[in-house]
Amino acid sequence: MSRVGKKPITLPQGVDVKVSGDLVTIKGKGGEHLVPLTEGVAVQVEGSELTLECTSAEAHPRAMFGTLRAVIANAVQGVSEGFTRQLEIQGVGYRAQLQGKKLVLNVGFCHTVEIEAPEGITFTVPEPTRIDVTGSNKQQVGQVAADIRAVRKPEPYKGKGIRYVGEAVRRKAGKQGK
Repeated sequence: MSRVGKKPITLPQGVDVKVSGDLVTIKGKGGEHLVPLTEGVAVQVEGSELTLECTSAEAHPRAMFGTLRAVIANAVQGVSEGFTRQLEIQGVGYRAQLQGKKLVLNVGFCHTVEIEAPEGITFTVPEPTRIDVTGSNKQQVGQVAADIRAVRKPEPYKGKGIRYVGEAVRRKAGKQGK
């Protein structure tokens, strides 16, 4: 049995949770999330706590028990606080700017790269070499940040490119001259 799945989820003020059949609806100031439940996993809401219980002895519900608890906890955090992923740009002349909801990147190509913000995601550019991706869905925020990073991954010789804040890039020595 999952130790993660047994931990109760504390519901912050302003978050409303409804369980109807095999669907959990989580509403808050950051939006609404629908989480489908696996057969054999039950959800109880008691006051400001939400608990999950594995009602089946089969392998699949037991395997999904802890995962469902983590997904529901992320949805609760997303509608109450939201998630942010920060990226930094390194390289001479590399920069980002915001044009409406579009993110425009100049990262060493002969053209600019424009990335449209999907529904539920917002971009902010506090300085030309930093990008903040914000939203209420943790998976979507991480995927959009990974897509932006994939435009120009950090290269191992000079470290130029787009990376996550705090990411360590392994550097190679390059050519050795005599």
